[in-house]
Amino acid sequence: MSLILVACEFSGTVRRAFRALGHQAFSCDLLPADDGKEHHFQRDVREVVGYCDWDLMIAHPPCTHLAVSGARWFKDKQAEQAEALAFVEFLLNAPVPYIALENPISIISSRIRKPDQIIQPWQFGHGETKATCFWLKNLPKLVPTHIVEGREARIHKMPPGPDRWKERSRTFQGIAEAMAQQWGDYVTQQKREAA
Repeated sequence: MSLILVACEFSGTVRRAFRALGHQAFSCDLLPADDGKEHHFQRDVREVVGYCDWDLMIAHPPCTHLAVSGARWFKDKQAEQAEALAFVEFLLNAPVPYIALENPISIISSRIRKPDQIIQPWQFGHGETKATCFWLKNLPKLVPTHIVEGREARIHKMPPGPDRWKERSRTFQGIAEAMAQQWGDYVTQQKREAA
């Protein structure tokens, strides 16, 4: 099995999906994990990425200053955008052989490079829309696992509130399971072949 770092994840959804398949997965975020301290580093991922030889990193950098949904504020956020893009570049260039960086439609596409794949929750068992981009390093594209009817923009329509950002940032369970199954198997197979 593989050693996996899930960067910028407080929910534990992706970490738990990998651990359920026997991988040694750990999450890392500035926030505490919603499901407790076990298998979670509450600190900056830039400190954690060098802890050991990670096989795979799934990174969810904050999209606050990147997502095009906030384009009307871009002119007032130049410094914040530059810092956010530098963080994305750090993650994409981290010394980890397999990387998937996840974000919504964002300026990463125009400032760094286009995503390798764009998926929707309805391709993975959730009847909702939320375009999710992946920038991949040495990984195959995710294959849809369960296409369902329904195309509700529930996430987009969430009412304002103090936890809206938190709920909008959670990974859908079906997507987390697809990552764990497909990328976990792929990385483990690549390690076997290289041994």
